[in-house]
Amino acid sequence: MEESLVPLVPMSHTATAHIRSHRKPRRAGNSSLAMRAGVAGGVLSTLAVAGASSAANAAESTTQTLSLPALTADLAAQIAESADATQQAAANYELQAERDAAAAKAAQEARKDLAEAKQKAEAKEKAEAARKAAAEAAVSRSVERATLSASDSGSDSDSGSSSASSQVTAPASGSVATVIDFLKAQLGDAYVMGATGPNAWDCSALVQAAFKEVGVDLPRVSQDQSTVGTEVSLSNLEVGDILYWGAKGSAYHTGVYIGDGQYLDAANPSKGVVIQDLSGYPATGAVRVL
Repeated sequence: MEESLVPLVPMSHTATAHIRSHRKPRRAGNSSLAMRAGVAGGVLSTLAVAGASSAANAAESTTQTLSLPALTADLAAQIAESADATQQAAANYELQAERDAAAAKAAQEARKDLAEAKQKAEAKEKAEAARKAAAEAAVSRSVERATLSASDSGSDSDSGSSSASSQVTAPASGSVATVIDFLKAQLGDAYVMGATGPNAWDCSALVQAAFKEVGVDLPRVSQDQSTVGTEVSLSNLEVGDILYWGAKGSAYHTGVYIGDGQYLDAANPSKGVVIQDLSGYPATGAVRVL
């Protein structure tokens, strides 16, 4: 079938004015597309800004997260160092305080020891002076006895009696006080079996040394010391009497009566040289040599 061709007739301007133009819809469509593109661009821009902001925040957060442990570790180290320094200072202060206390105690003990040593030295000096005086007096009496003996026409027995008497006789003046002063000067010394001074004694050695200060030579051991001089009753004791424990002739301990119911002796290793009450440890007997 053949198509019929319709001849084109030119329209007037008036006629075409009432025909709707097809360009405007195209322009409208372009505007809509542009609007959509703008909206999309705005959205993309917003997302880009938000993404950049999130990235920046994430970076900043990461930086802070990495920095905080370092700062915390430094602070902990500083605190630990400060605590160590404080503890060390406290320990040093405590140590110094202990040293000061020990030094003060040592100084106090040294002063006490010095005072005791000085007192003991003074007592020994007095005892030595008394011993010399007693020795001089003894010599003087010996001279007197020799003079009397030479002029006396008495028997040999009288002379023998005088000689025997001189073995246990000491100067009467001050002799007992000298013995007691010597004994008290040894207070606090140690007891050691067999020791004879000057800082440690056994019982009989101390008694022997005390009476030697006034020129009386006593036997060394307790058994023999219990047999010298004159036997006296325990109810009639005088200062300076020698006390013994055990049977006469086999005594195992000796000491010296110092008055007021007390005696002085080198007691035992735990006590040393002490003053004790006779009522607490009654003696068996007593002898008098002064």
